[in-house]
Amino acid sequence: MTALTRRRLLAGASAAGAALALTPFATTSSQAAAPLAGKQAPSFYRSKVGDFEVTVVSDGARVAPIPDGYVRNVPKEQVLAAAEAAFNPKGSLFAPFNPVVVNTGSKLVLLDTGFGAGIGPTVGLLQSTMAAAGIDPKAIDIVVISHMHGDHILGLKNADGSLAFPNAEIKVPANDWAFWMNDDNMAKYQDPFNKVQMGFNRKIFSDLKDKVTRYEAGKEVAPGITAIDASGHTPGQCALVIASGSSRLLFQADVTNVPDLFLRNPDWHVMFDHEPEKAAATRRRIHDMAAAEKLLVTGYHYPFPSLGYSEKAGSGYRLIPVAWSPVI
Repeated sequence: MTALTRRRLLAGASAAGAALALTPFATTSSQAAAPLAGKQAPSFYRSKVGDFEVTVVSDGARVAPIPDGYVRNVPKEQVLAAAEAAFNPKGSLFAPFNPVVVNTGSKLVLLDTGFGAGIGPTVGLLQSTMAAAGIDPKAIDIVVISHMHGDHILGLKNADGSLAFPNAEIKVPANDWAFWMNDDNMAKYQDPFNKVQMGFNRKIFSDLKDKVTRYEAGKEVAPGITAIDASGHTPGQCALVIASGSSRLLFQADVTNVPDLFLRNPDWHVMFDHEPEKAAATRRRIHDMAAAEKLLVTGYHYPFPSLGYSEKAGSGYRLIPVAWSPVI
């Protein structure tokens, strides 16, 4: 028997390799490159609050430059440094928009409505998100508006002016309605921000005056959902406590805007706050409660899926995001 030496093995391998190299189509042809998706899937996230099912339904997000005067009582350089320390794009802030659908078992309740169509390519996505989540807009029984800023109300109507949730009762805070729908205030508040908000409210509500229910803080606005005073950001803003059994979720709306800035620095006066001192006091009152009671909180402008806990940290608070769960 011929001995199988290492030299013969190497020689054989070399010859085989040369033969393959000279043989046409001997190698497997490479696959075409996979096409880039170029966009995210619709973003929704479900969780349980007692017997209720809660779905955060993203209306999208956008990056916006930080303007002069964005925080009224702090130098812009300090704001820019805080934003950059939180890994926002340089000179800008990343702002998500996150309405919530609550299925109580008897009612389907939408909390705030996002921008609606036509505002920009990365926002106004609520309808497509709800479709992906299997939620029919016609099935919404109640729409509860936390406060009457454009990014919370414009989604009430479709681009053609029709109602986006045609079978829903629409509820808004009574004090906000009294302010935003007052013609004297429309003439008085001519600064760019308030002037735009006044226009948004007339665009949405001018033909709905007899169809909108005004609610008060301290009242139940839907089964298991109670409004609590959170004014300051607007004259009538309400946070909403969703309660089922022993479980509770606090929909804090815009009590805190971007958490890396205003949860950490609750005394900062954001330019969107109607009464800055009152808004700061409201932030502390609401998040002192949330921290003391270990309430689960959803923030409209918190990073998706916008669920977490408030924990006291230094002179402010920090957000402890919930862990993503594959089960409800």
